[in-house]
Amino acid sequence: MSVLVDRLVAQILGLEVRLLACQARLAAATDAEALHDLRIGVRRLRSLLRPLRGLPGVEQLEAAASEVGRMTTPIRDREVLAAYLHQHGLHAAADRRTAQLADEYSQVASGSQLAQLFLVLDAFPRFLRASARQGLLQGLRGRIEKRLAKQWSALGEALQDPAHDRHRLRLLIKRVRYAADAYPQLDRLPSQAMKRLKAAQGALGDWHDCWQWLAQAEQQSDLRPCVAVWESTMLKAQARADEVLDKLHRDCFKG
Repeated sequence: MSVLVDRLVAQILGLEVRLLACQARLAAATDAEALHDLRIGVRRLRSLLRPLRGLPGVEQLEAAASEVGRMTTPIRDREVLAAYLHQHGLHAAADRRTAQLADEYSQVASGSQLAQLFLVLDAFPRFLRASARQGLLQGLRGRIEKRLAKQWSALGEALQDPAHDRHRLRLLIKRVRYAADAYPQLDRLPSQAMKRLKAAQGALGDWHDCWQWLAQAEQQSDLRPCVAVWESTMLKAQARADEVLDKLHRDCFKG
């Protein structure tokens, strides 16, 4: 048990250092990937925490991480859209979406959401150690393995649904992928799983981008020159996603 707790504490501390570095990069506006890296760090933290639900401090840390994710999502979405617009020569439309980014980076870096996350995150290793001393972590390995298996089973059931919801599948795939990264010594995925999950997440991400941008184009006239391309790209991405999802189901859930 102590080995597992040591690994958890080491991962928590590593993520804290990574997030602090992202905060410094955002505050200084050093590069265009700082917000993206912050969000990846938060996502990895949430994946680490999900199987630990019920332990002291987990609920508070999950809530703080969720709030950082929620408030940074629209900023990141505009970053991605602006990059696409620049790549396709629509520089004025892109610039309108990036004009406030420097101020928003600063607001994220100094905001209450990130401050709360660091406050709870800094204390969490002590909660884990105290829980271990009090015997609250008995059976933790089995609990984590059970919850990882439950996530994998939920994905398998969703893939079998002929009318599957691509939005939900994208979320389930992310959960399984990042949980496997968080607990490589405990996860028992089939050999082809990570390759197939990565491909499926990429295809569903392309589909989701176009779906989201088309919805915005209904309200934002400067996006309308892209509508035909996005409609075509979305259909191709949808077909590619379905093909990859079929491979994922065949290779990892049948047999």
